[in-house]
Amino acid sequence: MMDVQTFDNVFDALADTPAEAANMKARAELLVALQTRIRSWKMSQEAAAARLGITRPRLNDLLRGKLGKFSLDALVNVATAAGLTLEIRIADAA
Repeated sequence: MMDVQTFDNVFDALADTPAEAANMKARAELLVALQTRIRSWKMSQEAAAARLGITRPRLNDLLRGKLGKFSLDALVNVATAAGLTLEIRIADAA
């Protein structure tokens, strides 16, 4: 008989610790926001990368959702360059 586990989100299932899951969730939310912003510009990857101060291959990784290639710090820097404002919400753990 197999043990069935349930999780609040996919990051809780993938991560080894709650801290790692929180980091992955924050990075994923930033990544999606960045993808949306960058695609709204309707410009070439070369122009978008230059606007963000990153290389085109790095931009391509971001647009393809390669979460593991980006630290939270790197995504915050790109989000700021993209003209996004970040707000951090702190709450007690459930």
